[in-house]
Amino acid sequence: MIGIIGGSGLEDPKLLKKAKDVGVDTAYGTPSSPLRIGELNGKKVCFIARHGRKHTIPPTQVNFRANIQAMKNQGVTSIIATTACGSLRKEIERGDIIILDQFIDFTRHRKITFYEDFPADGGKAKHVAMPDPFSKELRKLLDASCKELKLKHHSKGTVITIEGPRFSTRAESKMFRIWGADVINMSIAPECILANEAGISYAAIAMSTDYDSWAEDEAPVDWEEVIKIFNKNADNVKTLLTKTISKIK
Repeated sequence: MIGIIGGSGLEDPKLLKKAKDVGVDTAYGTPSSPLRIGELNGKKVCFIARHGRKHTIPPTQVNFRANIQAMKNQGVTSIIATTACGSLRKEIERGDIIILDQFIDFTRHRKITFYEDFPADGGKAKHVAMPDPFSKELRKLLDASCKELKLKHHSKGTVITIEGPRFSTRAESKMFRIWGADVINMSIAPECILANEAGISYAAIAMSTDYDSWAEDEAPVDWEEVIKIFNKNADNVKTLLTKTISKIK
């Protein structure tokens, strides 16, 4: 089964056919929303709204472990996530799609691993290698679909995930650019880490909605503007999801 994690602006898409809601619980608690299970282009799909269907869960309070575990329990083997992000590069414009290939985790208050203790009986400790955390196969499919759909996109990019819910100071935003980040958001890193630990292939469609705080010739990031830009371009994300999911084997 294929999983979709809907981020800001894509909490409850009408993408799935023959869909039903499934309420679940996990060893890590309850996921952000009921699972929406249905079909998309003949593929069985499991959808979850990262921040709840009414966007009521702030980034730090998202139960990422429950979300990933709930999908794994349903037999999900590949996840495509969506997310709004701020651009840290002038060439990444509002509305552009970025197919992420690297992350920097700058969160501090979240549960970011399933392995909170190691075996006391001498068993193997769990240190998951993550040099390339996003699935190369899924990224190739997304890139090909973007080209076929003629969507303005960037085939790679490094995202830095901050704690939130506040946006960056100007000094922080400039520092993140120096570190090599291309875009910024509040959710992808922990989610990607946990998917890797769970053995689920993971890729993310990031849409640039603003220029964070570094560009002094641009208006500072504003939540209403973020949602306005995302909603304006949401059909591109939905079309990209639909086309790409039909290619996943």
